[in-house]
Amino acid sequence: MRPASAVAAETAMASFGLRHHAILSRCLRILARPLFQASAGRGFSSTAVPILLERVGFIGLGNMGFHMATNLINAGYTVTVHDIDTGTMNKFLERGVPAKETPREVAESSDVIITMLPSSSNVLDVYTGQNGLLSSGNHLSPWLFIDSSTIDPQTSRLLSAEVSKYHLKENKGYADNPIMLDAPVSGGVPAAEAGTLTFMIGGMEEAYLAAKPLFLSMGKNTIYCGGTGNGVAAKLCNNLAMAISMLGVSEAFALGQSLGITASTLTKVFNSSSARCWSSDSYNPVPGAMAGVPSSRNYDGGFTSKLMAKDLTLAMAAAMEVGFKCTITSEAYDIYKKMCDEGFGSKDFSCVFRHHYSGTSHRGSAMCQLDNHSSTSGLSIIYQA
Repeated sequence: MRPASAVAAETAMASFGLRHHAILSRCLRILARPLFQASAGRGFSSTAVPILLERVGFIGLGNMGFHMATNLINAGYTVTVHDIDTGTMNKFLERGVPAKETPREVAESSDVIITMLPSSSNVLDVYTGQNGLLSSGNHLSPWLFIDSSTIDPQTSRLLSAEVSKYHLKENKGYADNPIMLDAPVSGGVPAAEAGTLTFMIGGMEEAYLAAKPLFLSMGKNTIYCGGTGNGVAAKLCNNLAMAISMLGVSEAFALGQSLGITASTLTKVFNSSSARCWSSDSYNPVPGAMAGVPSSRNYDGGFTSKLMAKDLTLAMAAAMEVGFKCTITSEAYDIYKKMCDEGFGSKDFSCVFRHHYSGTSHRGSAMCQLDNHSSTSGLSIIYQA
């Protein structure tokens, strides 16, 4: 039966407004605390490392999930997939990979479930909705549920507690109840495709260690962050820093152009100096300054402005829960939200360089007018960027 709390949570999470999310998070904290504490001691045998990792159900075949599932298949796992996009599922069917109509059907043939979904509401629906992962009764086939979505910590903790209340259909010898890990990723679509993602994992450490081969089939780094919800908490902090860093780098490049400094020159300066960061040396926002990044292809692909605005909303709501004020994050959110409102929500978040700061290609030209008020004429400098 679908928990009433999950129904209410899904409805509330449909809107990512801070007011709604803050109210929901308070409710989730109240609901989750006794469940989470009661389930903290559920048994798991670290000496009987599970061998049943081979049958993996993967739900959510978007820009990230498609490549993650593909890498699991290439690594030799038996993968069953589901997505709301039948066209995407057909691509797997053409390779002989089973595709199911509902999450429930995926769960019935899997030992491990991995979900990679856009939002908290999507996660709640896949787990607790009609024909969801938890809809088959009190006994479940999967022993491990891994959610790689970026959602709020409270929803993650509530869902983990909900999963732990179920029983396993078979006594597998290493777990008394199903276990859930939150395992969001960093690295973007290129890392998902290359299998070089970084996983931030929260939950039972023994379960994380047992499932590590799965993670290393999709990524190169796994970082255990502590208890349930800590993985997504770490991811929100990471994306908060990434969002602000991209704004700072974009603003600096745009200012440099206005002052007559080429993007290639500033890139060398940044990457040889204290301003060096991921936004300057791996994800340059200036069109043409770096190959293989979204700015080199009209900001298509990558991590969208819409998703960045969503993650900043989650980060600010989580901060409100602990009484922490994110002043700079609030301003960053306003900028990314403005990008979405102006029609750039589907563009990579680095598009702020062009569409907020009005930066140009590193081969473009710009004009800077420097007025000399102490003389009768101004000085005009025209430069080739």
